[in-house]
Amino acid sequence: MTHTIRKATADDAGRLAGLAAVTFPLACPPESSPADIAAHLAATLSEENFRSYLADPGITVLVIDSDGDLRGYSMLVDRPAGDPDVAAALTALPATELSKCYVHPDHHGLGAAAELMHASLGEAAAAGARGMWLGVNSQNAKAIRFYEKSGFRKVGTKSFTLGTTVEHDFVMEQALPHPQARTDT
Repeated sequence: MTHTIRKATADDAGRLAGLAAVTFPLACPPESSPADIAAHLAATLSEENFRSYLADPGITVLVIDSDGDLRGYSMLVDRPAGDPDVAAALTALPATELSKCYVHPDHHGLGAAAELMHASLGEAAAAGARGMWLGVNSQNAKAIRFYEKSGFRKVGTKSFTLGTTVEHDFVMEQALPHPQARTDT
């Protein structure tokens, strides 16, 4: 089975919400309550939310499409960081936020996440970003290792509210290559 990485369309909203329901809980600390996870999914990762994200010109959603079955997705937010702790930590500006980067657990360890990350970095660089940043739960060692392997480094911390719990995230950043100036005439 082959796959492609492409920009999501409004037709993908329902499948994205279904994929988010499987993948988001994997990024949460083990002690996170199912009620808090469900509340977050309903408030931010529903089909309706994805329709809004896909209609927002400042947001790009990339999907790993395997013959119509979505295996992973990333969400890039191209606007200044609203969190003052994040804004103070970033050095490569303008920066795109990698708001989400998830692969279905059946496809972990197969290189899909690295392909999705590569495509996400390329998309941000092509749009003119000088850096990319993300927040990752400080207890998610597997994700932190992946992001470090992908070239990100810890530059700060921020808080993230999951339902009734305040979680602590690392802010990680990566400078992006600058497009080469054209030398042909």
